[in-house]
Amino acid sequence: MFFVSDRFQRVFYGWWLVGLSGFVMVIATVPLFHAMSVWAVALERNFGWNRTQLGFALTFTRVEGGLMGPLEGYLTDKVGTRRMVFIGLTILGAGFIFFGQVQNLWMFYLAYILMAMGQGLGSWIPLMTMLNRWFSRRRATAIGWANAGSRLGALILVPVIAWSIDPDQDRLGWRMTATILGVFILVIAGPVSRLIRNTPQDYGLLPDGDRLPEAGGIPSRTQGARPGPRATRTQESDYTASEAIRTPAFWLIAFGHGFSSMVILAVMAHLGLLMGDKGFQVQNAAFVVAVYTGVAMVFQLVGGYMGDHVPKGLAMALFTAIQAAGLMVLVFADTLAMFYVFAVIFGIGFGGRNPLVVAIRADYFGTAAFGKILGLSAVPMNLLSLTSAPFVGWMRDTQGDYTLAFLIMTGMNMAGAVCFLFARRPARRAVPRREPPEQLTTDS
Repeated sequence: MFFVSDRFQRVFYGWWLVGLSGFVMVIATVPLFHAMSVWAVALERNFGWNRTQLGFALTFTRVEGGLMGPLEGYLTDKVGTRRMVFIGLTILGAGFIFFGQVQNLWMFYLAYILMAMGQGLGSWIPLMTMLNRWFSRRRATAIGWANAGSRLGALILVPVIAWSIDPDQDRLGWRMTATILGVFILVIAGPVSRLIRNTPQDYGLLPDGDRLPEAGGIPSRTQGARPGPRATRTQESDYTASEAIRTPAFWLIAFGHGFSSMVILAVMAHLGLLMGDKGFQVQNAAFVVAVYTGVAMVFQLVGGYMGDHVPKGLAMALFTAIQAAGLMVLVFADTLAMFYVFAVIFGIGFGGRNPLVVAIRADYFGTAAFGKILGLSAVPMNLLSLTSAPFVGWMRDTQGDYTLAFLIMTGMNMAGAVCFLFARRPARRAVPRREPPEQLTTDS
């Protein structure tokens, strides 16, 4: 027992935070976004709302993100991830309880705005900021593992939600399911947030498990940590938020992220409805979501590994193009086998791209103002994303099917790949670094 406990204590706490981040993203994003396809089927059956009206729910979450993104980043840098996770999960839990009481369209929109506000305050921006501060050499890998944990949760949770709310079966129903989710999130908000650690420096560590130097010394590394480059006479200073937004890379990454993410939201909102149009049940849609989520979980790790070994911009462009190829399969899918082919290809692109779009910002701009930079870059991303779900719904309502809508989304997806391809690392300012000459060639 003591041996097990001692081994646990030897594990760099950043890796525990990776697992914890994955868990928080599961409860914060999976029921809200990944399960939207199955919620939409139940709500359409209950209230008779059309596809455009249902699509607007995700639009309101993007409006919230566009308005709140800079504030979320500022607050993360100001008060830390721990407090943000507690506040965000508390609001999210209350939002799900309110969602379970929805009686009309405006209440539905208000519930989604409230839930999106909680998710934004307590999930992606704060958690990605924390992980980028706990890791440097293995930044993309750590983010990949956190997102893989999130996808594993989605792989399990989406089919469970679909089973629970299936309108053709007499089970819990969507109202009771939403209420149970809300109560669960409220109960765990406090205990989960207490496990959060904002920065490694607060605990005598440096990123990746390095220890702070002794007086006049150089950083040492914990057992198993990979050695980094030898110490040099200069170090690169981090960008401020105002400096970052004046670089072409900031905007190319932001718009590339936006063009590729708007496709994700369109699929999340309309996949179940599209499959319903072609005669498939809500559980079939849930299994397709589970397949692309499971594939994405594996390729989160592949993308994270690639991001630590090849140029991130090139890898992001490749995975984004693969995501577009998956979308082309969806356009013409009319059998369950073709929907599963879509799920595999789409999952490869979606999963591989995901950790890279976060890690590349820290590589290019540093971590000192990472929360603010990530929050500001969420504005163009969310402004682009807010149009996708209602646009696709409107196209379906007017055209009679989803074909043209998703062809347009495929083109937008490829535009994102081009943006990533041309996002070059901006020049970094070198500042003096004081170290004794005899340590310049010393390996730790």
